[in-house]
Amino acid sequence: MGHVHLRVADIPSTIAFYRDVLGLALMAALGEQAAFLSAGGYHHHIGANTWESAGARQAPPGSATLRQATLLLPDDAARDRIASAIARTGQEPEPLDGGVLVHDPSGNPVVLQVARTS
Repeated sequence: MGHVHLRVADIPSTIAFYRDVLGLALMAALGEQAAFLSAGGYHHHIGANTWESAGARQAPPGSATLRQATLLLPDDAARDRIASAIARTGQEPEPLDGGVLVHDPSGNPVVLQVARTS
């Protein structure tokens, strides 16, 4: 998949999480309506918008919604560095088999996983 688009409650906290904590670059923003972030200069890996979700909470259980997005990282050190940065924000990253589960400010689940080569 080339990218994922997220429904978020607000753009400033989304940018702060994905850019300032996870380390993605902000490629473009449409005011407080949408933001496009990426790694490595790609036009965007994550799009986030408030077009139908401004101020909204997470979808209730049983709803059709994103179950998780996975961010592939180059090595264990990068994963651990980002997990520590998230912990400093007050969120406790949840260890998973092969990764670490965190949530963006809108509650979207993101798994931090190391890209393994065979």
